[in-house]
Amino acid sequence: MVKVAFIGLGVMGYPMAGHLKVKGGHDVTVYNRTTAKAEKWAAEFGGTAAPTPAEAAGDADFIFTCVGNDDDLRSVTTGPDGCISAMKAGATLIDNTTASAEVARELEAAAEARGCFFIDAPVSGGQAGAENGVLTVMCGGKPDVFEHAKPVIDAYARMVGLMGPAGSGQLTKMVNQICIAGLVQGLAEGVHFAKRAGLDVENVISVISKGAAGSWQMENRHKTMNAGKFDFGFAVDWMRKDLAICLDEARKNGATLPVAALVDQFYGDVQQMGGKRWDTSSLLARLEK
Repeated sequence: MVKVAFIGLGVMGYPMAGHLKVKGGHDVTVYNRTTAKAEKWAAEFGGTAAPTPAEAAGDADFIFTCVGNDDDLRSVTTGPDGCISAMKAGATLIDNTTASAEVARELEAAAEARGCFFIDAPVSGGQAGAENGVLTVMCGGKPDVFEHAKPVIDAYARMVGLMGPAGSGQLTKMVNQICIAGLVQGLAEGVHFAKRAGLDVENVISVISKGAAGSWQMENRHKTMNAGKFDFGFAVDWMRKDLAICLDEARKNGATLPVAALVDQFYGDVQQMGGKRWDTSSLLARLEK
């Protein structure tokens, strides 16, 4: 058992912190911008709620962050009452936010200046993966720091891998989101085409999902897409945030991402339709409007 602080109790962070407490058996203190949510978590899991990130992190061996974007992340780490200012020497900051590679490198430098360590560790697997403790975690950082942190991260993960130095976890998450964007658009067009062709969508998917066209998106989203249900899952707003990070990084490194850029525009259309909080599979709704 180690002392853990978890900062950010959204749809991902809330269950992830729970796994660190229950499955990991750690002593967990949480912070959330909405105090009531932190207190609810503490009552549910038997941990402690702190009033600021700094107070949550004070005596922790590992500090986890899982917030919205780069600005949110800087606020809870290097801002007033941020956790880095309170970290004890030798503690490790593990960031599960999907953010830029640039901010990951900033945070490693800030942590090391205090005699601490840092791992960027964005996750994939969605809310269901977080709730079931089977997330894929893509890490960036120094190998010895990663090996020290991995047994703690394992509490909420099915797969944990070191991708390279600080920022590499975020870059890998960008690859993940680029691939998903194309897959979801392809699936949306396939379902749309099958409907227009008069085919039984369930019958079609039951066959093609076992072949080369099969994917996680097909297996897990075709039923709700066919039923026109999108009020759940990974929100379009968040996917556009992630794709903006991908496209910005591509401009820096010279990568060409025509499909990702196009799908980002399509998600903009979905937002205009009122689908800001719809699941990313709502690309089908745009085709059928």
